[in-house]
Amino acid sequence: MPRISAALPSVPLVLFVLIGLVPAGAEAQQTVSDPTPPATTGWMEDSPFRPLELPAANRLRTGSGAPGPDYWQQKVDYRMTASVDTAGSLLTGTSTITYHNRSPELLPYLWLKLDANLCDPAGTAAKLNQPPLMFGDAVFDFSCAGGAGMTVSRVESRGRALRTTDAGTRMRVELPEPLRPGQTIEIETAWSWPMPDYGYGRMGRDGTLYQVAQWYPRVAVFDDLSGWNIDPFLGAGEFYQEFGDFDVELTVPAGYVVTATGSLVNDREVLTAEQRERLGRADSSEEAVAVITREEALAARERPVDGTKTWKFSAKDVRDFAFAMAPDFRWDASDWNGIRIQTFYRPEAVSWEEANRMSWVSIKHFSERLAMYPWPHATTVEGPNEGMEYPMLTFVPGYADREALYWVLTHEFGHEWYPMLVGSNERLHPWMDEGFNTFINIGSVEEYFAGGDYGEWISKQPLEEWAAHAVSGKEQPMALPPTQQHDLYWAAYFKPALMMHLLRTEVLGPEVFDRALAEYTEAWSFKHPGPADFFRAMEDAAGARLDWFWRGWIETAARLDHSIETVWPGDPENPPWVHIRSRGDMIMPVELHFEFVDGSRETARLPVEMWNLGPDFVYRLPGGKQLETARLDPREVYPDDDRTNDAWPSGP
Repeated sequence: MPRISAALPSVPLVLFVLIGLVPAGAEAQQTVSDPTPPATTGWMEDSPFRPLELPAANRLRTGSGAPGPDYWQQKVDYRMTASVDTAGSLLTGTSTITYHNRSPELLPYLWLKLDANLCDPAGTAAKLNQPPLMFGDAVFDFSCAGGAGMTVSRVESRGRALRTTDAGTRMRVELPEPLRPGQTIEIETAWSWPMPDYGYGRMGRDGTLYQVAQWYPRVAVFDDLSGWNIDPFLGAGEFYQEFGDFDVELTVPAGYVVTATGSLVNDREVLTAEQRERLGRADSSEEAVAVITREEALAARERPVDGTKTWKFSAKDVRDFAFAMAPDFRWDASDWNGIRIQTFYRPEAVSWEEANRMSWVSIKHFSERLAMYPWPHATTVEGPNEGMEYPMLTFVPGYADREALYWVLTHEFGHEWYPMLVGSNERLHPWMDEGFNTFINIGSVEEYFAGGDYGEWISKQPLEEWAAHAVSGKEQPMALPPTQQHDLYWAAYFKPALMMHLLRTEVLGPEVFDRALAEYTEAWSFKHPGPADFFRAMEDAAGARLDWFWRGWIETAARLDHSIETVWPGDPENPPWVHIRSRGDMIMPVELHFEFVDGSRETARLPVEMWNLGPDFVYRLPGGKQLETARLDPREVYPDDDRTNDAWPSGP
């Protein structure tokens, strides 16, 4: 596209006044001889600044993005006993569920979630037989690789059997009488489950190591946004759970060591005196203490033990319960700020000798920037899973590579904040947990690997992923649920990470953004925010309207293409100016770098309000200098569709 060159004769000053008043959105190129392009059509009616259509604020969820005075949330408590028969990998259990109806509604029935039924060969997921999803270079298989579903043999209340209706990974339970606001009900269940060797990438077995999750009937969330959240579990999209208290007894072969969500409450019955003494030392040590050494783990592997042992755990204010068990765990522990940091791994996983320090740094990093870690321990377990998070407990692969190990380990621990603490609906809005978490993980990696190549590169990864994944015409809005996403790796993980990074560095600034995210995290801890709550909380804390930003990044698959259309380099009588256009349907602030004929340089950062009147903006520089070059986005921080129109003069 032709540009105005420095060889043009001087232009009367009045022309620059006219150029500044040109109607925005011109389709014709702006030139000295044609200062009045056709008027914009449609910009005002379809402005990117128009308000988003959000649910109306009310006394439950306020216009400032905080929980209101009438905010309510259900509570679900579980008392459970379960046993694991390792000969047949069979889990059997019973539970007493105490459901607290804190809503203003009458509830004639409850919904139970039976996510383990994803493994049922007759279930919906098996019938669809969908191919695995690609996560970057990795394949993420949501199958059970030949597993079976869960059998629920009893659902009753006060000795009375309750009528139930199976719906795959859900079960409707008719109550004896409608549960009134403020009332509670106890429901007893009994079930069994042949645990799969591979459990849809989130749990499984590797020899004598078991990582167990989604193993019991769980009550679905009933909230003010959707009522009962009963979306079926098809593999993609994770879990939306209610907060409550757990008391759990797990009976396993006597030679096994168990770790779980919650605090171990019968340590004198299941640990040796030496192990308890080592734990006591670990609870006042920032350096890892070996509770079970490598030599002890190897010896335990070779020493069969008859009988069973029951491990008892208790947890408060958590949204789920998972556990892991093996006869040959190494066990390291340390302390940060009164929190027990634990790592469990097998003797062959020698790279995991650094994992406790990695865990220590991760918990400290997130606590100091978001909200204090609220539970008594943070534990990670090495194993065959691709990586998965549960309250106080994470599963991480046994990578030998330090960078890969730290990335997955800190990612899973980051989930302790999103969504284990800030309980968003992963089944509908994975960008609110996977995306936020990927964003905060980058800062954690930068700190741990400061000064090294990996620490320098990691913040660039989301933008590098954009080129491969944000394909025009194929990219989908982040707002779509995960079961409708063709590229969940991009839409749930790295695009929202890029979004959050640019919101921090290019729109709000680090100080304002960091304060806003921390305030949102504190306000919604142990609660259930939706997208509108996040939007409003960030805007209120930052003092900025961001409808244009959420629309471009989340609600649509908008494209960014800022271009330099025309330039007047300036002369002794007329100062230089640059005509910039937003050619795509996404807008962002603009950074311009200028070099002048006299060898001097300047940078201008223009706020997003430059697009208030339309997709064209003329930036006027002070007089007295003649432009030699102009460049948009000189740091190349934006995912700009066409960089060939970012410079003047144009050229390679």
